[in-house]
Order: sequence, then structure tokens, then C-alpha cells
Amino acid sequence: MGLELRQNLKLTQQLVMTPQLQQAIKLLQLSRFELLEAVQQELLENPMLEEAPRELSEEVEPQAPVAEQRADVSFDDAELMRNADWENYLGDFSSTAKQVQFKETEALEEMMSYEARLSGKPSLEGHLLWQLCLSNITEEEEIIGVAIIGNLDSQGYLTTSAEEIASETLSPLPLVQSVLYRLQRFDPVGVAARSPRECLLIQLEVLGQDDPILVSLVDEHLEDIEKRRYKPLLRKFKIQMEDLKAYLDIIQTLDPMPGASYGSENTVYVSPDVFVYEYEGDFVIVMNDDGLPKLQLSPYYMDDMSLAVKGPDREYLHDKMRSAMWLMKSLHQRQRTLYKVVESIVRFQRGFFEHGVTKLKPLILKDVADDIEMHESTVSRITTNKYVATPHGIFELKFFFNSALEMDDGTQVGSESVKAIIKKMVSEEDPKHPYSDEKIAAVLKEKLDVNIARRTVAKYRAVLGIESSSKRKQVF
Repeated sequence: MGLELRQNLKLTQQLVMTPQLQQAIKLLQLSRFELLEAVQQELLENPMLEEAPRELSEEVEPQAPVAEQRADVSFDDAELMRNADWENYLGDFSSTAKQVQFKETEALEEMMSYEARLSGKPSLEGHLLWQLCLSNITEEEEIIGVAIIGNLDSQGYLTTSAEEIASETLSPLPLVQSVLYRLQRFDPVGVAARSPRECLLIQLEVLGQDDPILVSLVDEHLEDIEKRRYKPLLRKFKIQMEDLKAYLDIIQTLDPMPGASYGSENTVYVSPDVFVYEYEGDFVIVMNDDGLPKLQLSPYYMDDMSLAVKGPDREYLHDKMRSAMWLMKSLHQRQRTLYKVVESIVRFQRGFFEHGVTKLKPLILKDVADDIEMHESTVSRITTNKYVATPHGIFELKFFFNSALEMDDGTQVGSESVKAIIKKMVSEEDPKHPYSDEKIAAVLKEKLDVNIARRTVAKYRAVLGIESSSKRKQVF
């Protein structure tokens, strides 16, 4: 068999992800706080990049003349610098001419205070250790107490046994049980209990509630109380419904999760990326640029680059300059894209911005993508982990995209609107005669002409965190 040499020509098309494109895509999907961290990190690592003074006029473009004066800068770099308005890369994006005046007078008044963002709760561990240090105990008892506190979960329950604590601290079991007994009567009462039953019994003891029926209800019949099996309890204790109600009122004052109010994690407050205000019958879109530095190329290193001889130093400065310019351009493009997406959402969901959640229309990513002439993936990335402050509260941008439900007249209604209606119906129902899922579906069909199945109502109810009608029903 002879060898044969063939040469074929083949034309293929392939999408190449340049580093600049990868950076732009990454910046699109970053949240506001992640973006701030990324910019600050780049400021530390890139000597060509620096924060521009806030007092500089936004109408000045100092970087373009610099690029034109440098004959040794490449054509692509000069073109990039000339076409970019670096001082205004955040832009004063405006839907109306009244935005600037509105932003200066009213927008800042509704900003959350700095103290409110940083306020935190004392931890459960710290609160208990403080009480332990104030107690009259020996050094060995203190070691045992620290070990017990270290084995508490977020709700205040002890996750290990007394025997394991004794083995860990090399202490006798009776001493561990004695320290545990004292800790369980610290504030909050019932902490370090090993079960809800033990926790509630400790609280009854501290409150001085020693009624045998009350103690028996907590000790033996918590499951019956949870499932509202009251008739067997009435027969067993030979009491009336009014007496049982009095006992249940006392039980409801107890706290089955004593450590829940001492969250170890600080509350994370949402900082909106965009503000939408209603002003004189129109909606004004204001980008939140608070804390985001305005960037510029360093004049000091630009001068050094022009004087630098051929070599590694000059190549290094060129690379850092291109990196800085692409970062500023990507930030500028990110803000413009975010503004266009929010502007499109306001057009599609104007009913929501005027009247609330019940007027939220069905919307998908493709609708917004076609409106602003961008790809769906771009819209998906820019709406991820982004929040907008509206006249009706702060919402994630993904909230405005919801599926459609058919109505009898052929029109469609958004699923989020149906959820809001269900939530309102449940809040206004008679507690002694709550709506079942079938009843809710029938009301939606009768009054709103919305075709929805019972299982769909149950699914929406579960998403909203609403219990079933049997658990919502109030007997007393």
C-alpha cells in the first residue's frame, strides 16, 4: 500500500473568547459588593490605574489628548483611549431631563444610614460566656461550661451528651450535669437543652408554673398539641375547652428556640444597584454609583512610559495600560447595559411600578433581549444578583421575570401577581374558617377568571411559606 499525501481546505467559524471579553462577561454578573472588591483589587495591582478626584469636571477628557501626544503608543491603544470617555464611564444615565435635579434633592434622603448597615447582634456564645464569667464557679466548672457553650447550635440546643462533655473535659459526670443545670437557667432560659420538651419544662420551672396538667401537656402531649388533637386531651384530663385554652396560652408564651434571637451572623443588607423613582407622573432611573470609584490612567506612569527605553519595563507598562483601559471600558459598558435593561423592564412592567405586585405582567428574558437588541445570555448575566429600589420596595431584577397563566378571555397574567393575590386572600381570611386550596382556586376562577389547578395553588402556597388550611385554622 503506497503512501498518499492529500491537502484539503476547510473553512470553519469559531468564537474566540479574548481576555478582554472574558473580563467584560465576568463584570456583568458580579454583584455590587463583588464589583467594588474587584475594582479595589485592580487598583492595588495595576500601577497604571488610579482613582480620579471627584471634583474633576465630568466634561473634561484628559486622556484623549495624552494618547494623541504619545507617538509611540500603538494605533489600537490610541484609538481605544480616544474613543472612550473615561471621566464619564459611569455616566449620568438619564431617562428624563429632570433626573439630575431629582437625584440631588430627594434621592439621598432615602438612603440607608451607615450605622444601620453595620449594626450587629451579640452572639449567643458571647452572651453565655459573659454570664459564665460572672458566676461564682471554680476553674474546673468554667472549663466545663465553656465546653458546653461551644457545643450549642444556632437555636441554643446542646448537640452532644453530658457523657461526651465529661470525657472531653476529663471531669466527673455529676459535676458536668451540675454545670449543665446552671447553664440551662442562664438567659435565655432553656438554653443548652437537648430537646424542645426539656427546653419548655425548664422555662415552666423558672416561671413557677407547677400545675400538674400544664406540666403533663408539655411533657407528654406536645405532638397532640401540634396536631391539634384536643378532644383526647379533654377526656384524659377531664377539663373544659376553656381550661385547655388557658393552658395553651401559657405554653405559647414559651420559647422553643431560645438561641434563635442571638444570631451569630450579621444581617446582610441589600444595596440597590439602581433606583427607580416616580417623579411628576414619570419614572426616573438613577444608577447607584455610591462608593464606586471613578478611574483614570496615572499621569505619572504615562510619562514614564513615554521616556522608557525599549525593554521589559516598557512592555510591562504597555500591558498594564491596556488592562486598565479595558477595565474602564468594561465598567462603562456594564453600567450602560444595566441601565438599558432596567429601562426596558420599566416599560414592560409599568403597571407594577404604578400599582404594585398584583399588576406584574408575564415577562421572559427574550422579551427584554429583543427590546434592547442584546443576547438573552447578556440579559441573564446583568440581572443576576442585581437589585432595584422601586416605590414598592427593593426587588431583585430576576423578580420581574415570571411565567404566564392563561385567563378565560385569552389574556395572560403573571405568576407573581397570582402569588400576591393568594397571599392577600390568606391574610384577610377568617382564621376559624380558612380557605382550602380548592376554595382559593375557585375564587381565582370566579373573580379573576384565572385558570389555576389546586396543586398549583398548593405549590404557590408552599413557595410563599403559607401553611395548609388545617394548620392555619384557629380552634379558639
